[in-house]
Amino acid sequence: MSAATLEPELKRIGREVAAAFPSHALHPMRTLDSKAMELASRDAELRAALFRLVDVTPACRSLDDLASHLADYLDEVDERPPPLAAAMRMAHSKAGRRALGAAAAASVRHMAHRFIVAESPREALGDLEALWRRGIATSADLLGEATVRQEEADRYAERCADALRTIAEAASGWPDRPELEPRTNLSVKVSALTPLLRPDAPELGRDDAATRMRPLVALSRDLDAHLHIDMESLDSLETTIELVSELLSEAEFRDGPSAGIVLQAYLRDSPAQLDRMLAWARESDRAVPLTVRLVKGAYWDHEIVEARQQGWRPPVFEVKADCDRNFEELTRRLLDARPLVRVAVGSHNLRSVSHAIAYNRATGAGDGDLELQVLRGLGDDLAAALASQGFRVRSYCPVGDLVAGMAYLVRRLLENTSNESFLHEQARGADLDELLAAP
Repeated sequence: MSAATLEPELKRIGREVAAAFPSHALHPMRTLDSKAMELASRDAELRAALFRLVDVTPACRSLDDLASHLADYLDEVDERPPPLAAAMRMAHSKAGRRALGAAAAASVRHMAHRFIVAESPREALGDLEALWRRGIATSADLLGEATVRQEEADRYAERCADALRTIAEAASGWPDRPELEPRTNLSVKVSALTPLLRPDAPELGRDDAATRMRPLVALSRDLDAHLHIDMESLDSLETTIELVSELLSEAEFRDGPSAGIVLQAYLRDSPAQLDRMLAWARESDRAVPLTVRLVKGAYWDHEIVEARQQGWRPPVFEVKADCDRNFEELTRRLLDARPLVRVAVGSHNLRSVSHAIAYNRATGAGDGDLELQVLRGLGDDLAAALASQGFRVRSYCPVGDLVAGMAYLVRRLLENTSNESFLHEQARGADLDELLAAP
């Protein structure tokens, strides 16, 4: 079916999903969150001040110290809404600074908890089970990136193994939901498994990371869990692809576990990367198909800045519509490639999700043959709407302390307040036809 023929069904599905979004009337904190994000998205100076505050919070020694930083950052904002003007007045007295510092610290903690489930896998179990009971599967992501010492990489691998065991033990007591299995699902980052990542020598990082990844793959197989290897910045892409393909090709892992890799649609050469993944899947002849998680990509700013510093052409699409069109083309190619691969589409864009559902149905497949994924804190309403209609949904749930999660938290805030973000357009009340329009 051509993309144009798909449009009427796509828009019908989009309207049904939008109508199923939960109301915030019973969740005043969610309404306040949305208002704060909307305010930040309209003012670049305020957004920068908030990001700097989030970044400095873990290093502050006292509430006075935190309030002082906040006052300095807000002083650079030209147009201050009334709440910010009041905050500036509070900073002029010691009692005011302590109150301001306490409020700022509480706000950052609240913001972090919106995106980060808990500090440890054991503390996250309540949230993971609650989502499961509501018809939403999860993938736990242990925060921690770019290790610089072998000892750090060892600790990260140990944390991953502990997370697999902890979640698997608890999940065995959850109610049966065959359509959402496997219930134990862990996402790992190669940059945290080795300090030897080198873009010009990917084999160094690949071989070092493999010594820690291999036991995790074996443990996932023994626990009947799914292990997903995240894709990060372009610097680690080659290492990640080589690591996954070589490890999963080993005879020991031919029959399992379920495992997956990420395809980032914002990369110009993502179609060629998909060719490579599919070619490997054919040659490997594994009993368990590779899961490919299709996402837009979370390192756009990093890739743009680095490319400009080096005088290179950016490796990512610079126009959002180009990325959106590529995302839809990759979605169709992945769905057509089944049963060679399992497909997980990760997006908060109502158009992208509706397109995936419509094309999946057009191929004659059932709704359960497609997994739709969201990020905790950004896609909660979409996940609830999709789950209420019986779709297979998984929420990507970060676990870790605030310091380890700072880079993740700032990336999520950037994504949520981007002027080109679907979430931003949705928050400003864009018409549904506009949100579902072809890119």
